[in-house]
Amino acid sequence: MTEPVTVFLPAAGLGERLRPITNHLPKPLLPVLGKPLIEAILDRLGPVCSGKIGINLHYQPELIKAWAAGSPYKSRIKLYTEKKLLGTGGALKNAARLLSKGVFLVHNADIIADIDFERLIGHHIASGNIATLATHSHPLYSNVLLDKKDCFTGIETPSANKTGRMKKPALKTAFTGIAVYSPEFLDFLPSGVSHVTDAWLAAAQAGHKVQALDFTGCYWNDLGTPAAYAQSLFDALSQNGETLYLPPEADCGDIEADGYIALERGCKAETGARLLNCILMPGAQAAKNANFANSIIGPDYVLELTEAAMQPSIFAAQGKEISLAPPDQLYQGFINPDGKTEAILIGFGGSDRRYFRIRDHMTQKSFVLMECNPTDPDFERHIEYTRFFASSMVPVPELIAMDWKGKRALFEDLGSTPFYSWLKLPRASARTAKLYMRIMEILAKLHLDTLEQLEKCPMLGERLFDYEHLRWETGYFLERFVNGLMGMDVDGQVLEREFHRLADLADSFPKTVVHRDFQSQNIMVVKGDTPRVIDYQGARIGPAAYDLASILWDPYHRLDNAMRGEILAHYIKLRKSAEGTAFSESAFRKTILPCRLQRHMQALGAYAFLAQVKGKKYFLKHVPEGLRLLKEDLSEAGASYPVLAELVQKIEYK
Repeated sequence: MTEPVTVFLPAAGLGERLRPITNHLPKPLLPVLGKPLIEAILDRLGPVCSGKIGINLHYQPELIKAWAAGSPYKSRIKLYTEKKLLGTGGALKNAARLLSKGVFLVHNADIIADIDFERLIGHHIASGNIATLATHSHPLYSNVLLDKKDCFTGIETPSANKTGRMKKPALKTAFTGIAVYSPEFLDFLPSGVSHVTDAWLAAAQAGHKVQALDFTGCYWNDLGTPAAYAQSLFDALSQNGETLYLPPEADCGDIEADGYIALERGCKAETGARLLNCILMPGAQAAKNANFANSIIGPDYVLELTEAAMQPSIFAAQGKEISLAPPDQLYQGFINPDGKTEAILIGFGGSDRRYFRIRDHMTQKSFVLMECNPTDPDFERHIEYTRFFASSMVPVPELIAMDWKGKRALFEDLGSTPFYSWLKLPRASARTAKLYMRIMEILAKLHLDTLEQLEKCPMLGERLFDYEHLRWETGYFLERFVNGLMGMDVDGQVLEREFHRLADLADSFPKTVVHRDFQSQNIMVVKGDTPRVIDYQGARIGPAAYDLASILWDPYHRLDNAMRGEILAHYIKLRKSAEGTAFSESAFRKTILPCRLQRHMQALGAYAFLAQVKGKKYFLKHVPEGLRLLKEDLSEAGASYPVLAELVQKIEYK
């Protein structure tokens, strides 16, 4: 593309379905994790559309003008105020002087879409189309009619009226609200009020190509209703691997926040407020004793939605109803047995595991249903470890019922607040330290009490975290992170001697039951700042310091060195109290640094694998901290691993 592509954003709509939200803000200015929707759209278009930006105004125009004057795009923006709405066609005709200079892209200002704009524009230019419509498969909105060559033939209206069709269609699809036009298209738009679809039909009837380009599978959401708006926010959160949005300048106290939470700029949440699946809009306030659930809260309104609506769309789309009637023994006696209940997807696990929240209609008590793939090798281990750890008083979710044949299990509901999210909210340092101390008490129990009863769980006793697995971790780091993500051509043989020595050393340490992924996302915080442990099916018999390295030197949350020292001292005190002279503090402390090295190399390998192979790009945001920690480890190790230290020192990741 040699010529800059102009952008036009229709932004004049009244937003009637979004009231009372739009009583305060027009749709294009709805905040999406701290950024107005219209600005988020322009950020996505920025890499391929460098031309002028046209925006039409009608409803609350002064607010959009104020945004435009202070936006990063202010020098490129041209505003077109409509005293009366001109329609989707009339708006373009009104801006014809701007749009007639070359190819232009129109993107509705009330949708979020993750389509390949470069592909769309490139196809338009190469095809000779007068208009190229970005379409997708969406049964709710499918009314665009196409022939076998994907050329536009008409619009299907809600009535039986067949006018507006050129011929019998071969395909019916949905318009995304995004299209690219050549300037000649403007000739088919009359002055005054008109609809752009009439111009599509007129251009096609005149022999021009009005063609669709399919983007099915790409993310798309129309923010036309409060539920759709909430889903867009929580989609953005989940796509970034988060459940909580809290801007740095937020006026937020020490609150209780569970589930998906977005605190937009200009809101206030006072210490003591309790929020579950909530959005606080600009100007909203959650007072000290406020208790909101599944709500969008504004300056003068509270919109209460269903729990299913206040979830990311990928979860809402996979919700279902579950029959609770006997003879389904999995639920009998625990949930109302007189019919069905809604099952809300709340998360995914490895091996295609899915987790649903289901609720007793009588008591409103909730439970978590785990459904596993029929070939999931971890199902039996998950059940056996749950029973074993519970018998050893390790606080794991209570196993309520199970179905061996169907590979399903019903667990106690621990809520939706991982320690990772809990730490993101403003907390008094004393409260944070106290919760870490409680986590150390759990870890000491895991490392000591379970070992004494290991004969009760032969499945765990046979699984060693030994030299072979330690070497696998460093190989994983080299393959996935160094060679894969960083693209460095490093011969593993050069590092072989140091990796061998590190694994041999770590394997020589005293072994106990270890979680092996004891980090802040695998600890849930329930009411009363009570920590509970999840995702423990990977537990093995290995060095205790590996778990300490995972939680106290966690790339997900940087601990203050002084606080870390106090927390570690508390763990060591617990070990001394339980083991007496059999526990050597000096010997134990010597095991920590080698385990930190192992853990941080494993974590960096995992981030690279999850991002590049599993498509979870949000893990890359943790690479800088993981790399910083690894460099710190190697600095403390001195001359022990010179080849590895030289390699890691060369790595820079931004």
